[in-house]
Amino acid sequence: MLQSLAKWILKVSGWTPVGDIPPYRKQVFIAASHTSNWDGLWLILYKLALDVKLRFLAKNSLFWWPLGSLLRAFGAMPVDRSKSESIVDQMVAAFEKENDLFLALAPEGTRSHRPYWKTGFYQIALLAELPVTLAFIDYPNKRMGIGVTIWPRGDVEGDLNIIREFYAPYVPRHPEKRSPIDFPPDYKPENKVS
Repeated sequence: MLQSLAKWILKVSGWTPVGDIPPYRKQVFIAASHTSNWDGLWLILYKLALDVKLRFLAKNSLFWWPLGSLLRAFGAMPVDRSKSESIVDQMVAAFEKENDLFLALAPEGTRSHRPYWKTGFYQIALLAELPVTLAFIDYPNKRMGIGVTIWPRGDVEGDLNIIREFYAPYVPRHPEKRSPIDFPPDYKPENKVS
């Protein structure tokens, strides 16, 4: 029922979902650009309409009854920011435990303009040896969906160039808030220790 309702809402709103889910059992999805609260709503509708078991992160403090049950039903995963281990480490551990996990992250980290993207998605993919699938939302053309998949190997600038090229044609709700697709200059990727 939720799938039919989500498809109907997308249709009457004029949105076209595009792309296919890559055939990997575990992957990191990045959703960009993230400049509006509406982005999250459209992502949830897209996920429901295509029946994609996509998960996303939310502060563990939000998981009180009844909101916690609702968040879990929509795919939220609680993260504990007070733990000594980083969110990256928590997510790498989650990927090791789960047989199937699609994790969606917004690398801008906020709806406001920032000088750099957060590096967590990239670090998780490197450490867990996962592909990164690029998801987009294009407001002027009312299209959203799944694009290319890359396998990060630590060539940060080469990987970011692929990501920049992919996202170049897509326009967010508030273009002036779009963050450049760059990592902080001091970022050094950490590869998995064998």
